[in-house]
Amino acid sequence: MCGIVGILGRGPVVGLLLEALKRLEYRGYDSAGIATLENGRLARRRAGGKLKNLEMRLAEEPLAGTIGIGHTRWATHGRPTENNAHPHASAKLAVVHNGIIENFRELRDELRAKGHEFATETDSEVIAHLVTDAMQGGKAPIEAVAASLPRLKGAFAFAMIFEGEEDLLIGASRGAPLAVGFGEDDRAGEMFLGSDALALAPFTDTIAYLETGDFVVLTHRSASFFDAAGAPVERRKIKTAASAFLIDKGNYRHFMAKEIHEQPEVVARTLAHYLDMSSGRAALPFDLPVDVAKLSRLTICGCGTAYIAGLMGKYWFERFARLPVDIEIASEFRYRDPPLEPGGLTLLISQSGETADTLASLRCAKEHGQKVLSVVNVATSTIARESDIAALTLAGPEIGVASTKAFTCQLAVLACLALAIGRARGALDDAAEAKVVAELMALPGLIAEALACESRVESLAREIAKVHNVLYLGRGTSYPLALEGALKLKEISYIHAEGYAAGELKHGPIALIDEDMPVIVIAPRDAVIEKTISNMQEVAARGGRLILIGDSALARDFAAEAEAAIVMGDIAPDFSAMVYAVPIQLIAYHTAVVMGKDADQPRNLAKSVTVE
Repeated sequence: MCGIVGILGRGPVVGLLLEALKRLEYRGYDSAGIATLENGRLARRRAGGKLKNLEMRLAEEPLAGTIGIGHTRWATHGRPTENNAHPHASAKLAVVHNGIIENFRELRDELRAKGHEFATETDSEVIAHLVTDAMQGGKAPIEAVAASLPRLKGAFAFAMIFEGEEDLLIGASRGAPLAVGFGEDDRAGEMFLGSDALALAPFTDTIAYLETGDFVVLTHRSASFFDAAGAPVERRKIKTAASAFLIDKGNYRHFMAKEIHEQPEVVARTLAHYLDMSSGRAALPFDLPVDVAKLSRLTICGCGTAYIAGLMGKYWFERFARLPVDIEIASEFRYRDPPLEPGGLTLLISQSGETADTLASLRCAKEHGQKVLSVVNVATSTIARESDIAALTLAGPEIGVASTKAFTCQLAVLACLALAIGRARGALDDAAEAKVVAELMALPGLIAEALACESRVESLAREIAKVHNVLYLGRGTSYPLALEGALKLKEISYIHAEGYAAGELKHGPIALIDEDMPVIVIAPRDAVIEKTISNMQEVAARGGRLILIGDSALARDFAAEAEAAIVMGDIAPDFSAMVYAVPIQLIAYHTAVVMGKDADQPRNLAKSVTVE
């Protein structure tokens, strides 16, 4: 989603603002801008498109100033044009904003009636005029912000600078993340605001997050926090490890390619965190917030790829823990008033930990008396902080919008949770658990071997790039993987693709199969392989372009029928999807590259979706 940064510096801040905005590109955006105070006067530069356009604008029209705010915008209200780009400004202030102001129309009409003139199509501009109106009524900047916040409805965060106030930066948060960074050592006397710790990593490793409803007043030497009632509060400073990560593509063309190739390492790291490999047992680094032996049902919520990870987890929780699972799309969950038992367990999955629909599901579950366990990649995220327990994936920062390594790390955590809960419920004995742990321990090496298929996938991608529609088929845990394969291809190549449970082929999708339709079949050697083979034969009999992902024996058996085969090694069937995810990701990536698409920042998508 949109990205915010603000800096109270001791020297020129434009270069620092640009550096921070580049670290926020992973969130997805369609325009960018910066505002500073030059000798106390507001000045701003904005540009549509990528940050390079803003850099070119700044090269032609430089900005000075030691205080400034910056923004990368993903359009919600108003087209992605330069005029709608942030920062928005009035005669008295400039503001950058994430989220949605739900009542902006009513506020805009009210302010227009008072003589305020609006220059954009956005909801964000109403914040600037609302605070300006309070200042015109005689309030000082801090008082004006405090008076305006209760009138804003929605989930949002913003940062604001004021004409003539070179030692004042104000931020506010209601349901959207905002962090304060504290300048220390050689940066003493500087203060920072950012959408997340990653944006602030080059400047500080000491941050404090605003809680929902807070606003903060920053000067060069202080940070004063106020809660939703306007009362002064303290917010805990924490040390963040974000600065330890190198946000660099290395030798790869795209972050997505780098992150695909990082999977053996990060999956190994994640598994090591949740398994006692010496004893062959799952060893969670926390106590579960409920007595799982007494659980009658588990509810899992997520969006997009996180939902698909949860769907795969459903198979494992039911198989290894004999625990019934409801899997929910988070955006639907709270609106259908689900019957949840007090004292039950809801499991949320989110890479960023800031996904708005998933966060709303968390709060809904808590209102129903549920305990909440979250699987997240960002320890300091809102979902992690509001959960009873956060099970961290150790994927490191994922910059590519289309999730890859975060997905496989989510699967690793879910598998370990299923084993631990299975043991606690008496569904797994020691021997069975040790066997499954050994299978999990083998996965990083198998993922590394699977990466060797890349040259074969590159060749295949040249053919897929020529088509307009693709089907993915799978059974068991390969069914969620078929959904994920179709989602990845849609996200970054813009080719229409659909994933189906292979048994559903004859219940509709088979009508689409002809000589132009590639059908990618995910076919590990598992308990339902014979059924999958029958579906492959149905595709071949109707002239479909069969593309097989399976073992060498299957590739040999279908040498005549399959247009192409990606051969995989021997893998424990329960966890084959974690390895077969590699060719699925590579197909999407290389198809996008062949087509000249931006694999890291696909159109219309955002990494962290912080509005409903």
